[in-house]
Amino acid sequence: MNEQKNIILQHVKENNLKDVSLQIPKQTLTVFTGVSGSGKSSIVFDTISKEAQRQLNQTFSAYIQNRLPKHSHPDAQTIKNLSPAVVIDQKRLGGGSRSTLGTVTDIYTLLRLLFSRIGEPFIGESEIFSFNNPEGMCPDCHGIGYQVEPYVDKFFDMTKSLSEGAILFSTFSLGTWYSNKHLMSGIFNTDKKLMNYTDEEWQTLLYGTNQKIPLPIENEPFKYFEGVIDRFKRMHLKSNINISHLSKNIEKYISLTHCSTCHGSRLSQKVLKCKINRGNIAQFSNMEILELIAVINNIHDPIAKSIVAELSDRLQNLIDIGLYYLTLNRETSSLSGGESQRIKMVRNLNSSLIDMIYIFDEPSIGLHPHEVSKLNHMLQKIRDKGNTVIVVEHDRDVIGIADYIIDVGPGAGTNGGEIVYEGDLDGLYKSDTLTGKYMKIAQPIKKLTRNPKYKLTIGKASKHNLKNITVQIPCNILTAVTGFSGSGKSTLILDEFVTRYPEAIIIDQKAVGTSIRSNPATYTGIMDSIRGLFAGINQVSKSLFSFNSKGACPKCKGTGVIYTDMAFLDTIKTTCDVCHGNRFKEEVLKYKIDNKSIADILDMTVLEALAFFNESEIHKSLQSLSDVGLNYLTLGQPLSTLSGGECQRIKLAKELHKKGNIYILDEPTTGLHMSDIDKLLKILNNLVDHGSTVVVIEHNTDIIRQADWIIELGPEGGRNGGKVIFEGKPMDSNYR
Repeated sequence: MNEQKNIILQHVKENNLKDVSLQIPKQTLTVFTGVSGSGKSSIVFDTISKEAQRQLNQTFSAYIQNRLPKHSHPDAQTIKNLSPAVVIDQKRLGGGSRSTLGTVTDIYTLLRLLFSRIGEPFIGESEIFSFNNPEGMCPDCHGIGYQVEPYVDKFFDMTKSLSEGAILFSTFSLGTWYSNKHLMSGIFNTDKKLMNYTDEEWQTLLYGTNQKIPLPIENEPFKYFEGVIDRFKRMHLKSNINISHLSKNIEKYISLTHCSTCHGSRLSQKVLKCKINRGNIAQFSNMEILELIAVINNIHDPIAKSIVAELSDRLQNLIDIGLYYLTLNRETSSLSGGESQRIKMVRNLNSSLIDMIYIFDEPSIGLHPHEVSKLNHMLQKIRDKGNTVIVVEHDRDVIGIADYIIDVGPGAGTNGGEIVYEGDLDGLYKSDTLTGKYMKIAQPIKKLTRNPKYKLTIGKASKHNLKNITVQIPCNILTAVTGFSGSGKSTLILDEFVTRYPEAIIIDQKAVGTSIRSNPATYTGIMDSIRGLFAGINQVSKSLFSFNSKGACPKCKGTGVIYTDMAFLDTIKTTCDVCHGNRFKEEVLKYKIDNKSIADILDMTVLEALAFFNESEIHKSLQSLSDVGLNYLTLGQPLSTLSGGECQRIKLAKELHKKGNIYILDEPTTGLHMSDIDKLLKILNNLVDHGSTVVVIEHNTDIIRQADWIIELGPEGGRNGGKVIFEGKPMDSNYR
């Protein structure tokens, strides 16, 4: 075999990998699979991707390198035959309010070019059709399409005076710098209730006056009085505001309305008057992709022939990947992780580069089973252009199209880190690995379902694409809400249901922590109890047993590592030579419980800690972690190193023994291996058995088939969705 036709990895020991060596065939589609925490990501992302990026960065000058992300060399003896790597992950595209689906895919750029060529009346070059261009943007909303204004009534308690805390916005409230220096400076009668203010006093409080009022501040720079609303707008409501990134504290005090001038189109009236076949560029951008492509294909002007062809190709790619329900004016910050990933995939389809490495992180997440075939076609299309496609995936249908499969295991954490199978699909079926076994097993349909005690009604739901539907959520049973992407599942449950029943507990896909100082012990709350035990038995201060407080190693400040800035070279991370990575002062380690120091305790796995501790509160939390399949985690492992599946389960662990709650889980199978689905079902059923109501938004057929009740929205996504197409038991559904 020609060695250059394979990516060669030898003696890889990154994270939990146990001296792994393997070869990955190039210009093929390779799937990495295995249980959560087995080491898949350590090979694909922490070794292949990181090293490809590091070597690419080294081709630039030292000046440029210093401005690029720094990547240390992976813990591997040999890494050969890499190409530049493109990682297409689940991270949301983000961007400000000016970033839309159209701008991020460059489809809006082509649309602008089209209107500049054949739009009537002719108004200029393509730049004028941009809502980011001063000539083309609406002069009133500056191209963002809506107006953000302070909700004045929510800022004040009119029954109180300034000295009694009449300002409710915490940043300006009693005792803050603004309150002390501006509001309490003598300009107002601070004992007068706001309801008794004259019109002039009220306007001054809100906006100041036409004439600037100097503040009587001593020993500080000279300043003028600034009204409450004017200061709030200056500090928090900028012209390029990104609503999705506002804190909850700010959101409470603002109102959003469509711009009354452009009616949300973002563009000037001059631009809106330029049309093609009676439609302006804003109307084109507001059409769903499926509708827009039909309009584009109906343009037959010979001048625009090449533009129309390119536009049609790019729109068709979005349709092929299942995003036909989106519009070009959809802000990228509102897209889900799965939608973001598929958009990144489409962007790379338009690239003419070949012999690249494309790495996908669970691209089937968020896809209905019927949509996975479209995803598979897209992956094969990228491979067939002459690229190496590497996919980290658990979905049976995606694994089924792989040219080469690498199964990592056999377990997770310290029980994983080995290659348990590599080869083709037939070989996987014959293997005795967990993946091989579960590829042949599907969950049976649930025949004996629970009966609800009562139902919670969502009446006349019409937000986004919901068609004024009324749905009843059965209580004290397991309900699966499913349907095509964009059919309205999340809107129905996470918006409409939660608005009506705010007591519901949402367990979503967000990471549980990104700090190196957060770990399972701190997250579950047992760290405080453990510190209390050490303090009580040894008769010393509790703060000594925290690496965030008095007990921290003086050199590394409790992080366990030292970062050395090497200027133009990579920053070097080394284990602290004083505490040797355990994070604590040496004197702290002298205090012990049953011959174990606090550092020894944090090095224990959940399973080891269960055997060590007898205290009921500690034991209960540890048992919860064990019940969700996290026996292998150490108590001190930074939460930032956990996989998506581990994050979801550690959140579930906190809820396991609570009773009578309403739980909403948003795609809990994210990151879970097929064998982990059994564990998840046991957890969900345990919650129901304890008297809780569990609602799962899910595409995974194994979960749906084991629900007590199914609610399916559709029939498709976007404007063609928003209807209830099935409500009933699994035995009566299409999933049997």
